[in-house]
Amino acid sequence: MKDKLLTTLKERLSEIAYLGSLSALANWDQEVHMPHKGAEHRAIAISHLSTILHDKFVAIDADGTLTKLKKLLDQKKLKGDDAVIVHETWRTFDREHKLPTVFVKELAQVTSQAQGVWAEARRNNDFKLFLPWLKKIVALKQKEAEFVGYEDSPYDALLDVYEPGMTSGETTRVLNDVKDFLVPFLQKIRDSKTKINKKLLAGTYPIDKQLEFNTKLAQELGFDMQAGRLDKSTHPFASGFHPHDVRITTRFNEKDVFESIGATIHETGHALYEQGLRHETYGTPLSETISLGIHESQSRLWENMIGKGMPFWKYFYPKLQKEFPVPFKKVKLADFYKARNQVTSSLIRIESDEATYNLHIIIRYEIEKEMIEGTIELADLPKIWRSKVQKYLGIEVPTDKEGVLQDIHWSMGGIGYFPTYTLGNLYAAQLYATMAQQIPDLEQRLAKGDFVVVREWLRKNVHAHGKTYTAQELIKRISGEYLNGTYFNDYLEKKFSSIYDLHS
Repeated sequence: MKDKLLTTLKERLSEIAYLGSLSALANWDQEVHMPHKGAEHRAIAISHLSTILHDKFVAIDADGTLTKLKKLLDQKKLKGDDAVIVHETWRTFDREHKLPTVFVKELAQVTSQAQGVWAEARRNNDFKLFLPWLKKIVALKQKEAEFVGYEDSPYDALLDVYEPGMTSGETTRVLNDVKDFLVPFLQKIRDSKTKINKKLLAGTYPIDKQLEFNTKLAQELGFDMQAGRLDKSTHPFASGFHPHDVRITTRFNEKDVFESIGATIHETGHALYEQGLRHETYGTPLSETISLGIHESQSRLWENMIGKGMPFWKYFYPKLQKEFPVPFKKVKLADFYKARNQVTSSLIRIESDEATYNLHIIIRYEIEKEMIEGTIELADLPKIWRSKVQKYLGIEVPTDKEGVLQDIHWSMGGIGYFPTYTLGNLYAAQLYATMAQQIPDLEQRLAKGDFVVVREWLRKNVHAHGKTYTAQELIKRISGEYLNGTYFNDYLEKKFSSIYDLHS
């Protein structure tokens, strides 16, 4: 009976996965190739597909197949991969089942309308216009937390969607470690006498040459073009339909070649994770990514720890100079490296540098946690935002457009999402430090263009496991420790103390 039940479950999961890949393909095409007039039709098509997928997943236990398997799991009659499949499928099913259809519909309608209002409010620098909709969304997300259930904070129920098993208590602890280090460390950088000239990177970079360079770059990092492709889009993203079909896009700016280079490396990191999943178990949790934090760790490890590191550019800088002799032919590698890693407090999160970025995330995390716990007045958010930016980043926020209204996440209902960005940086630092210990000549190999060594280490240690482990279990298994901010703080201190000559 057990084998028959498992076969039935796997068949149903596989069908859902194939339908999901078609829905994802429609979304990818919408961003990359779809003509403007096709938007309304595509939205309806995707909506129908989403409804079918939701109904199919909710109906996965219509005949009790999943319930029976859950009982076998509780009786410890399932082991290994079978236990993982049932445990993870039940976890998702249990959450979905707790949310009434009428609630799901209301949340979808409110967030759909709120995104348009947010866009107008941001355009007009008018927080009061968005405030009533934000109140509706927060109330609905509080209700969602009540439906799902939680032990300590209602925020835990929302965070769990993006980072399963992580609590707000643990998140606050590790993020406070980072904040307590970063705020005084950034002041040291501001006080440094080392001045960096970022204008060295200014130039005009033809888009066709950028596309060619970025395509070769992704391939050299290990991205399999026989199982994927690189295209242009307004907003860079990665889409994994199957380990043998993973698409990435990047954004191009004629005046800033690093906008595309940074985005390409970042999305390649995501894509290598998707290509590294087990194709033979496609459709089951064994071939799904663990969490947004772990997914982000893959992109951040490649984008920052490798892609902004000196070993990487020892190999790639001559190639960049050849492709774009103006301005790089006259710029020394050491000066280029410093300009590429300049630290400056800025208002806009997505434009911030590697060192200040996490303070942007911490500000958002602290605010949205208090929003859900009901300990702040939503009307006070602009004032609270300004205060935190001044305290953590040392700059004034002149407008709400550049402050509390700059991100789309809350209007989409994505509360609980923000901390995964910083968790990803922390996982990345811990993974990179462990990798460097296990591969003593890692930096020498990177300087010679051996990037496959990184891909294969990550594939063995992270990608191949699917959802066998939680994020915390995985990082403990790899590094011997649970997630902590020490690795990330040490990484930043070593790198930027050298760049800004802080030890002299």
